[in-house]
Amino acid sequence: MKKRLLSLVLLSALLGQLLSGCAAGVTESAPPSAEPSVPAASEPAETQPAESQPPSAQPAQPGPVTVTDQAGRTVTLEKPAEKIVSCYYLVTASLLTLGQKDKLVGIEMKASSRELYKLAAPEFLDLPGVGSGKETNIEAIAALEPDLVLLPKKQLEAAETLAGLGIPSAVVEPETYEAFNELLAMLGALCGCEDAAAELTAYYDGVADRVTALTKDADKPSVYLCGEASWLRACTGGMYQREMIDMAGGTCVSAELEGTKWADVSAEQLAAWDPEVIFSVSYAEYALDDIRNDAALAGVKAVAGEKLYTVPSEIEAWDYPQPSSILGLLWMAHILHPDLVTQEEYVKEAQEFYQIYFGLKVTEDQLGI
Repeated sequence: MKKRLLSLVLLSALLGQLLSGCAAGVTESAPPSAEPSVPAASEPAETQPAESQPPSAQPAQPGPVTVTDQAGRTVTLEKPAEKIVSCYYLVTASLLTLGQKDKLVGIEMKASSRELYKLAAPEFLDLPGVGSGKETNIEAIAALEPDLVLLPKKQLEAAETLAGLGIPSAVVEPETYEAFNELLAMLGALCGCEDAAAELTAYYDGVADRVTALTKDADKPSVYLCGEASWLRACTGGMYQREMIDMAGGTCVSAELEGTKWADVSAEQLAAWDPEVIFSVSYAEYALDDIRNDAALAGVKAVAGEKLYTVPSEIEAWDYPQPSSILGLLWMAHILHPDLVTQEEYVKEAQEFYQIYFGLKVTEDQLGI
């Protein structure tokens, strides 16, 4: 501890000398050179990468950082975080997209099941898995000596325990479109990568606005999105996925269900909704044939008309509230309105997305096409 205090004193002195020689004070970091361009509302969904390298970590600006996390807690760091533990996949994926992977010293459990990590950050597979939505290993996290821990709201109690140990922690809950944007802004502030966060948000919002404009006056097919455990587990009205369906030009038949978590429904209820299209998540524990073979649903328009689809991709789930969900939005818009968003357009956008943000050249098979 004494060595760390001495190091901080020496660092402060050095920064003081450097800043005293700069008449203009601290300058802003340059934005990443590879930024997806946002097409106009009347043009195909295209991006023009400036170069093929993924974003790199920006130099953190000195000085304290204070944010309000998504549980309403005030979180203060002495400076932007350099050693981060993420106990939530949605956060880890976002940090990776923002070019912050070198700052992670611990991540969520079951990282080896994440295809994105295998492709874009294989070093993550060697990091200690210290938390999840169900549990948090306080002792293992403390041993890593992080200067920031990021946890899902389900682990609010663990966040308070860590704070009591003097380990700064921030709680996240990106369960809506707005909340996801707030998460990116919070990560930008806490990690000193505000420019990268702002640019990713601008790209994300730009594509969402374009798709919304394209589908605004189109017919709105009725859509049912079923969850992981069963095709009788429905997307509820407060969920991020419901907003995706709306923006893509559909009408979510289960929007009347309250809450931000999946809800169990009966086959009779699903038949009464009679959706024209059914989406299943890529991480489902059942197959589309199970829906086709459910006698209680034989008369549902989506089943009778063979309008059953699995949301891509093989790399990561595009319906999760994470950066790649913008590709899920484009895919949904293509399925619902193929005349407005073609397969060629959304595949091109997806391939450029992975090239720009992760330096990956992905195939259509990896995209789940």
